[in-house]
Amino acid sequence: MKKLYSLICTALLFGGVHFAGAQGIKMPQASSAQTLVQEFGLGKITLNYSRPNVKGRKIFGNVGLQPNGEVWRTGANTATVISFTDEVTIEGNKVPAGDYALFTIPGEKEWTIILNKTAKQWGAYEYKQADDFLRFKVKPAKVNELIETFTMQFANVKASTAELHLMWEHTDVNLHLATDIDTRIMANIDAAMQGEKKPYFAAVQYYYENNKDLNKALTWISEAEKADPKTPYYKLWKARIQLKMGNKAAALATAKEGAQLAKEQKNEEYVRLNEAVAAQAKG
Repeated sequence: MKKLYSLICTALLFGGVHFAGAQGIKMPQASSAQTLVQEFGLGKITLNYSRPNVKGRKIFGNVGLQPNGEVWRTGANTATVISFTDEVTIEGNKVPAGDYALFTIPGEKEWTIILNKTAKQWGAYEYKQADDFLRFKVKPAKVNELIETFTMQFANVKASTAELHLMWEHTDVNLHLATDIDTRIMANIDAAMQGEKKPYFAAVQYYYENNKDLNKALTWISEAEKADPKTPYYKLWKARIQLKMGNKAAALATAKEGAQLAKEQKNEEYVRLNEAVAAQAKG
């Protein structure tokens, strides 16, 4: 009975201390959490992960904190989760929309990247290879600068391609992402052009930036001009198209008109942009 009483008192004591500490002291997490949301193609990519620090330790290698050849949660605490709202390819591998746990197996000369179908799990303790959706290998790169905090970062994000970097200590692992949006966008443009309100300007920008039919783009920007002939950014895009088509004289004349309209409207940005195209046309 005395032993039971002692255990109860001890439990109450430590429970009380824990409760007071939880209520009265706010402490920073040893590994801070981060959520990244990156627009990509027609969808989004979301990353949820925790960021451990080096703290003077050896991280990767046979004697490191994260030994070569062992499955790593790719961060700290819960397994890193990567979510796609649209289908993408990672290093050429198709990945449907959905939520995945992102595990890795570090190595000196190559890393194994794993997308696991069990997105929510603590660390890699319950990891099951049978639940893997995808595995592939990439080569890591060495960086001279010490990266103290584990960092995941999107870089070189374009309309249909991007890079995802996993960086820690002196290691940078680069994953190449891609998404096929051209077919859907072209179909959307074709359908919208059949409607009453035609999205000339948006279609012109896509055609110009993605090397589509410039004759069609020139026709569309001319139609947009008819509705508002004093818009300096219509002149700008018309001049850009003319210049890309090789008609420097027409591009110079259009850009000068655009710059003059922008001056009259005191729009310094479009004065500068139109004058830049005019300078290119002169060259």
